[in-house]
Amino acid sequence: MLGDDGDMTLAKRLLAWHRGNARQLPWRSEPRDPYRVLVSELMLQQTQVDRVLDRFEAFVAAYPDLATLAAATEEEVLAAWSGLGYYRRARMLHHLAREVRAGTGALPTSAAELAELPGVGPYTAAAVASLAFAEAIPVLDGNVLRVASRVLAFAGDPRTAAGREALLRWLRPLVEEGGPPGLVNEALMELGATVCRPTSPHCARCPLAPDCRARALGRPERYPPPRRRRAELAVTWVAACCVDAAGRWLVRQVTEGPILRGLWLPPIAALEPGASPEEVACDLVGGRLRAPPQPLASVRHSITHRRITVQPIRLALSSTRSASVTGRWVDPASPTVPTSSLFSKLIKVNNLSSQDAGE
Repeated sequence: MLGDDGDMTLAKRLLAWHRGNARQLPWRSEPRDPYRVLVSELMLQQTQVDRVLDRFEAFVAAYPDLATLAAATEEEVLAAWSGLGYYRRARMLHHLAREVRAGTGALPTSAAELAELPGVGPYTAAAVASLAFAEAIPVLDGNVLRVASRVLAFAGDPRTAAGREALLRWLRPLVEEGGPPGLVNEALMELGATVCRPTSPHCARCPLAPDCRARALGRPERYPPPRRRRAELAVTWVAACCVDAAGRWLVRQVTEGPILRGLWLPPIAALEPGASPEEVACDLVGGRLRAPPQPLASVRHSITHRRITVQPIRLALSSTRSASVTGRWVDPASPTVPTSSLFSKLIKVNNLSSQDAGE
């Protein structure tokens, strides 16, 4: 049990700090809407808050509830998600909406039941259950694990099962008895995001500083130990960039592979050793050309652990009908189909090349 001092004092300080310092974010409006909490938590996975702010309000305006989302097509949902990356999250959210709509029509209220839904892992389930339904369950995101590791000066790896359990022994009573569980969890996450940062933490501004063993040792940044990085995979692609007289681009939907599936991009293929990028681009499109293929400046793109070098080849087709590839001609300023930031990079190098050529 938490007493009037010790951990209870810590919890009171934490919540007082949160009341005065929490960022005003659109998904934090009271009372908490479980659907908005769910959408925000999925959007925030591996994505910076600033990027989510640009998309969240537009997404929930288009799809204000699970029923509206379930009635949409996957392509429409991906288009609304465009710009956030990690599109598997959007597909899973869409699948979840249809599954819930086919059942009770409402989100379950417990973390255990939420975790059974498509795309909802233990972290998201705990966040929604805690923030929207006041379930007293700790939320173990990277920010919370970092805060707990530093308060305890925990030298182990908090990402292992044993490490997480060690931190939970401190977190559980804090969340269960320290105040409204959703607010305690949110305060811990906010503290990790804005004060107890991975590097250069603002210890002087931290409400937990008097209790922080890592700070007392003078080495807060040593906790937790660095994550072992996944080996990077270098990949080279060729992109066939076809632009008509009206400035429209030829794009096709990616239907295979582990990344970018469902998005619309200029025809792209891996460049095999010894192959000519120009020949690959021509094979991708298959139409007659009115000018030789023109290589553009290469583009760098990263997806998870993949480091991708894209070689764009501009192809001047004799007509829009000459291309044999199945696709669409879209306005790059408003493509109306779900796409990727890679498309923006290709548009930029094409425009720069056109300016240099005086076109």
